[in-house]
Amino acid sequence: MSFQSSLSAQSKSDGFINNYLDALALVERLHRLLLDVIKDEFERVGILDINAVQALLLFNINDNEVTAGELKTRGYYQGSNVSYNLKKLVEMGYMHHQRCEIDRRSVRVRLTEKGRGIRDVVATLFERHAEGLESKGVLGNDGIDMITTSLRRVERYWADQIRYIY
Repeated sequence: MSFQSSLSAQSKSDGFINNYLDALALVERLHRLLLDVIKDEFERVGILDINAVQALLLFNINDNEVTAGELKTRGYYQGSNVSYNLKKLVEMGYMHHQRCEIDRRSVRVRLTEKGRGIRDVVATLFERHAEGLESKGVLGNDGIDMITTSLRRVERYWADQIRYIY
């Protein structure tokens, strides 16, 4: 390989790495911004007893009844303190919990009416955002499909790294 082609390959590699790092930073910022957007919406409508992470958990659970362990495997919750948030949501009346009849160590959770109210606030917020993105020409179906497909590929790649690479 010539010096010229070696430099060209290095430049392409550096460019990709820089773009990858920019994308990682953007994903992290977007997640934090999403939580801020939810928090601001709750402040606007006078919901002050629940945080954005808890609200997002309620939104993701939706009408399902799940165990704490299933929350992560189904992608409903990505944090490390799921037990704390579930306990708080039960204490505040946003979720029901019940021991599984078959496996008494396992607890199943589902939303209460109060929890469904929070879920609906978040759903309405997201619907408003989707309509705004589309109507203002920020993002259309093709764009959102491309983003989603790309992010799923990265998710799969990362999951494979955890499972198969030590």
